[in-house]
Amino acid sequence: MTDYAAVARLGVATVHEAAGRTGVIDLPLTQVVPGSRVAGPARTALCAPGDNTMVHALIAHAGPGDVLVLTCVEPAPVALVGELLATQAQARGVAGILVDGAVRDVEELAELGLPIWARFVRAQGATKGEVGELDVPVVIGGVEIRPGDVVVMDCDGAMSLPSEQLAAALPLALERAEKELAMRQRYAAGELSYDLNGLREIVEG
Repeated sequence: MTDYAAVARLGVATVHEAAGRTGVIDLPLTQVVPGSRVAGPARTALCAPGDNTMVHALIAHAGPGDVLVLTCVEPAPVALVGELLATQAQARGVAGILVDGAVRDVEELAELGLPIWARFVRAQGATKGEVGELDVPVVIGGVEIRPGDVVVMDCDGAMSLPSEQLAAALPLALERAEKELAMRQRYAAGELSYDLNGLREIVEG
């Protein structure tokens, strides 16, 4: 069983590197809750343009630990999530939300504390009434995210990997984290990456 808390502690950059430098979602994302980080299995909603009906539906079906991944057929700066929806998601135990669209009520969201990353911050609200799809593969920032794929988010952004790839990458990520800790201690003592990585010889001969 995946230890999602451990994956979240490792973070986007370390898991991305350990997974062969794959999975990074190439979007400028706003981290609504500073210092937050999260990892968990994806639950996806594909909404009609400018409509958040399927966000309401997904929250109604979400379970503890899920990471909600929300997008539209045509992603736009329209708020798919605000304080009221986030409150419901938190009450259902949702671990975090990735919004390929906008959020609003940002101060209230930050106070609520549910980890949320969003492509836009906009006051304009979504409409309701158009049916989209739940738990289908979606593409966000050049990355396909399928239901159950592992989404990792922190101050560096977001990434996603199929669970089977994460299982292979996790030991490498743990090893990388340990090595980086050791290197950080050496750098703090005055040693240089220029020398330890053999770059001086490459540059200066």
